[in-house]
Amino acid sequence: MARGDTGDRADFSAAYDAMLRRWPADVTSIDVPSPYGSTRVHVCGPEAGAPLVLLPGGGTTSMAWFRNVEDLGRHHRVYAVDVMGDVGHSVNDGTPLRGAADLTAWLDAVLDGLGLGETRLCGHSYGASIALRYALRAPRRVSGLALLDPANCFAGPSPRYLLRALPTLLRPTVARQRAFLLWETGRPPEDPGWQDFLDSTTTAVRSKVVALRRPWPKELRACTVPTLVVLAGRSRTHDARRVAARARALLPGADVVVLPDASHHTLPTERPAELNRLLARFLA
Repeated sequence: MARGDTGDRADFSAAYDAMLRRWPADVTSIDVPSPYGSTRVHVCGPEAGAPLVLLPGGGTTSMAWFRNVEDLGRHHRVYAVDVMGDVGHSVNDGTPLRGAADLTAWLDAVLDGLGLGETRLCGHSYGASIALRYALRAPRRVSGLALLDPANCFAGPSPRYLLRALPTLLRPTVARQRAFLLWETGRPPEDPGWQDFLDSTTTAVRSKVVALRRPWPKELRACTVPTLVVLAGRSRTHDARRVAARARALLPGADVVVLPDASHHTLPTERPAELNRLLARFLA
């Protein structure tokens, strides 16, 4: 049989499964039905622990949390989600995702399917945008909000970053993606397995990634959800100092922290000890 789409999907699934084998032994993988299709969720941690839902950055899937779930799962029931429409094992074979309202309705349905009336939310990059949008829409369901180098939440992305990212978005290849990530991070991934996984995502299927607009300042000022904003000091996605100032001005009750040695695409997978400590302290 000629190699093609089926072989590419098999490569991605094999790399995905290899990353999942590095998660805590108690992890369980489930598919949560919704009007939009089935959502893959990986669950670990004590059943009596406070619920914590993790939303990854674009193109990285729930596997991006492989160096965080052990620490976070000590005291929380962790639910790591593959975002609908993006790379991963969530399947948008129901109602199409047309816009932000569909994306928040999808997350509503996932929380309902998991039996979570209220939860803590933690998201990175695009996942942080989803988490913030959801917290603004349904604050009673979010008891705490952690935003890791959030994309387009408090300030827009750098035009230079967008120009660099565009070729990998329009026609992803391993070489293009590696070159783009090396430009942003300044070094290859520490973990060879994570590099292999990132390579595999260039051939994985996306159905539709929904663009989210930046919230209006009045929306952010009205937010009552306890919030932690963790910014990557070396991020090339945006100016971390500018984003920190905007976050402090628009969410005066938020805890805003800058990790000076982190870049946008090294969160949350590299040198995770400080990030895990910040999250554990905030989420407690």
